[in-house]
Amino acid sequence: MSTVNLSSQQLLEQRFVTVPQMVHAHASERPKHIALIHNDKRLTFAELDALVDRIAASLQRDAVCVGDSIAVCASSSIEYGAVYLGALRAGVAVAPLAPSSTPEGLATMVTDSGAKLLFVDASTANLFANTRAQLKARIIALDDASAGDVFTKWLTPVGTKPRAIDIAPELPFNIIYSSGTTGTPKGIVQSHAMRWIHVQRAAINLYDSSTVTLLATPLYSNTTLVSFFPTVARGGTVVLMAKFDAAGYLALAQKNRVTHTMLVPVQYQRIMALPTFGTFDLSAFKMKQCTSAPFAAALKADILARWPGGLVDVYGMTEGGGTFSLRAHEFPDKLHTVGKPAPGHDIRLIDADGKEVAPGEIGEVVGHSPAMMNGYHNQPKKTAEAEWFDSTGKRFFRTGDVGRFDAEGFLTLMDRKKDMIISGGFNIYPSDLEAVLSEHPSVADVAVVGVPSEKWGETPVAFVVLKPRAPSAAAAMTEWFNAKVGKTQRLSALRFVDQLPRSAIGKVLKRELRDEFAKGLADSG
Repeated sequence: MSTVNLSSQQLLEQRFVTVPQMVHAHASERPKHIALIHNDKRLTFAELDALVDRIAASLQRDAVCVGDSIAVCASSSIEYGAVYLGALRAGVAVAPLAPSSTPEGLATMVTDSGAKLLFVDASTANLFANTRAQLKARIIALDDASAGDVFTKWLTPVGTKPRAIDIAPELPFNIIYSSGTTGTPKGIVQSHAMRWIHVQRAAINLYDSSTVTLLATPLYSNTTLVSFFPTVARGGTVVLMAKFDAAGYLALAQKNRVTHTMLVPVQYQRIMALPTFGTFDLSAFKMKQCTSAPFAAALKADILARWPGGLVDVYGMTEGGGTFSLRAHEFPDKLHTVGKPAPGHDIRLIDADGKEVAPGEIGEVVGHSPAMMNGYHNQPKKTAEAEWFDSTGKRFFRTGDVGRFDAEGFLTLMDRKKDMIISGGFNIYPSDLEAVLSEHPSVADVAVVGVPSEKWGETPVAFVVLKPRAPSAAAAMTEWFNAKVGKTQRLSALRFVDQLPRSAIGKVLKRELRDEFAKGLADSG
């Protein structure tokens, strides 16, 4: 069926349409509606569509063909979003890279992705200073800085149209690299079909043409993209915040009458802790979402009590394979869980031997869904390691997370499988210990890790961030904690730190904590 003359609403009802097709439809129907906002700059759908055309045509001029890739390493901006969409219109996959990665890691990702062009800005250009000679990719400076070819000069003239192409559903949409904190980063290849499913299922969270989404996480993160693309594809407005701060976020939300957002737990924590939170008008909010890290039940309850609109905790993987959703405003008695599997998602729990566990037992979460990655880029062995097949041959992805279903089908996550502590033969879940420590009146933030022990194999150690002006007696806090838990869960050490190391999307980097503890022991020895 031809989609040329269909309205945007009719396109949304199709089995498969591309996100750039939706941008063009909105540009035709509502040319003056604002699509993107960043700082004082605004771009209408007509302007965005025209810019996307020029970017796609520029890629075609430079022989960046269907199935090829580009890379982007920059702060969130309108230009970043437009380049992403322009590449997609040309059938080119995008590898959005995290500026927090090491220069060596970034060079590896650019090479692995096969990117023909690398887009940077003034904030990231220096990351490639020492590796530029080894990169085959041509560098373009999005903000017209001296870091590479000037973006505005690289673009084809105003009004240029790209050659029309057919995009197959399975064509790579993007290559999203894992953080690499536990080894070489893996490129997760997502298809256009996978992203289209994200657009279609966004209706359940009230995304439509009136949506105004505020995004304060970076555009390289899937956390951001699962809200960015549905908003744009459904004709809404995206407000980009390149650098998060709690007060600035609330000011933007109030100014732009924001209806939707996707934040990570540490951002919610900082926002809710602001003494001035109640002075901001947040009445336009319809839905708030959260993902990427454990979301404390007490924090969810505080948000429900004081922040208008619904709250949805989303748990899943960038690889796809299974998503859980807790509609906290509908199930306030289930805030300790991540909810139930999304419609059409098949979730199982398996043991260490790959066998399904009995109801009520703990196991690793594996999932199958309509939206699953093609595989890890250039790493078929890693792809195979991530897969699990049931007795019928159905393909699932391993999450690496350990959890348990309750009688009503809600999933409680225990921990990452790799973070589970085995002490004296007993399984200890750091999240259980962190929950207890969080009850202490002096604790602002906490992480528990397992460290080697000659006597027990592993033993728990806590890293604690204290609240301002809180007493700082580690021995007293350890004694308080150990009196509240079982013998096998007792802490062998407790360390106060100014802050916990986190990734750009709020995940605690527990490997760094383990390394820090080991280094402290070595230095003291």
